[in-house]
Amino acid sequence: MGFGLLLALVLGLSWQPAAMAIMPRHYSELEFPALRDIQIPEFERYELTNGLVVYLMEDHELPLVSGSATFKTGDRLVPGAQTGLGEVTGDAMRLGGTDTYDADTLNLLLEQRAAAVETAIDDNSGSASFSALSEDLSEVFGLFADVIRNPAFAPDKLDFVKNQYRGSIERRNDDPDDIASREFRKLVYGAESPYARSIEYATLDTISRDDMIDFYKASVRPDQTILGIVGDFDPIKMKLLIAQAFRDWMAPAGPSPLPPVPSAEQANSGIFFVDLPQLTQSYVQIGHLGGQLSSPEHPALSVLNEVLNGFGGRLFNEVRSRQGLAYVVYTFWAARYDYPGTWIGGGQTRSETTVPFIQSVQRELEAVRTTLISDIELQQAKDAVLNSFVFNFQNPSQTLSRLIRYEYYDYPEDFIFQFRQAVSETTPEDILSAAQTHLRPEDWVILVVGNSEQIDPSLSTLAPGATVTSIDVSIPPPAEA
Repeated sequence: MGFGLLLALVLGLSWQPAAMAIMPRHYSELEFPALRDIQIPEFERYELTNGLVVYLMEDHELPLVSGSATFKTGDRLVPGAQTGLGEVTGDAMRLGGTDTYDADTLNLLLEQRAAAVETAIDDNSGSASFSALSEDLSEVFGLFADVIRNPAFAPDKLDFVKNQYRGSIERRNDDPDDIASREFRKLVYGAESPYARSIEYATLDTISRDDMIDFYKASVRPDQTILGIVGDFDPIKMKLLIAQAFRDWMAPAGPSPLPPVPSAEQANSGIFFVDLPQLTQSYVQIGHLGGQLSSPEHPALSVLNEVLNGFGGRLFNEVRSRQGLAYVVYTFWAARYDYPGTWIGGGQTRSETTVPFIQSVQRELEAVRTTLISDIELQQAKDAVLNSFVFNFQNPSQTLSRLIRYEYYDYPEDFIFQFRQAVSETTPEDILSAAQTHLRPEDWVILVVGNSEQIDPSLSTLAPGATVTSIDVSIPPPAEA
């Protein structure tokens, strides 16, 4: 057989016409293996005699170790006149260096080891964290412990931190979406609520170095700290490092001077408006005070979230796709661990479709309060919640963080598995009952950030005799030097 004939035969056998190529299959014909069952990695929990709680979870996949210390504190515990004291203190703990190493030396020691140590205090908790190569664990863990126990709060770094916050205040009205979120919280909780108040120039000015040190001492103590370590470490050596760093760390006598966790109640309802003439679209938020994650109806409301949201949800299909009224549309049951969160909905729409958009969202919410969802919707929504469950356990670090969070808020260790079981048992009747209980139109705060001249019809047409209250978002100027 000649070379030319052989080549032609090979090409003929290997070539197929386009019609014989593999054709894509309809999504309903695709088959996927079942998601793997969740396996919680082995971990150890123990306490030091000083009250420090420790979690250890080994993970030898990579030569890395990370850890965190979670402190029972938060900016919600500071006086209103010093709003921001917690956040500023959290930043300054790390940026100000320690009694052992000034800030520049500390930065250099960490950079030389490609390591990191960070600190922060948010509304509900405080934290310090580290990451390091396994071979540098001893040195980096020592620096981590030094930052926790001996922050220097260097005056020049404190000024730097406070100036950063001043810059944030100056820019806080740059994004209308941020304005809507901030003002919505103030309307629901009240402007002076620890869950909604804003850092101002005046509150920053009242915060001194002594105030930070006092708040640090009240917040960062072994009897209200949970330490978690995950990664490539030897548990015997790790326990020795922890003992060397923290066993002589003693809490002051008596209970913590921090106040109890504040409660939350709804402060307002009605229609509110922030006028920004430069806008060509409206940013809308609708909702009211929500509940806590421990609510028996939390699973049903999580399923309801899926019925309403996403590419197959009612809001997307009706408000965005069929009516073309929204760029973005959503609702969310934003429950919290130890205080009521919010139920919040809304989105973004053209200025001239603001009122039709709100009315359309209201109709969809009223529908789930008055009519059972279909079995198909129920199964699709439950599948979405349950199939996303695996993403809560993508790596040991994520799992450990969840265990620490449950201990911090005094939730059962298997809370998320209880939640999963409850979701799988949710019925259309459960969802209807939860919606009727927790979606309350009479309590709605409707907030629009937009251009008043382009909103037609006006917001007052949303309800007979409705009053639209204007919200002033101008920033109080700093005091003159």
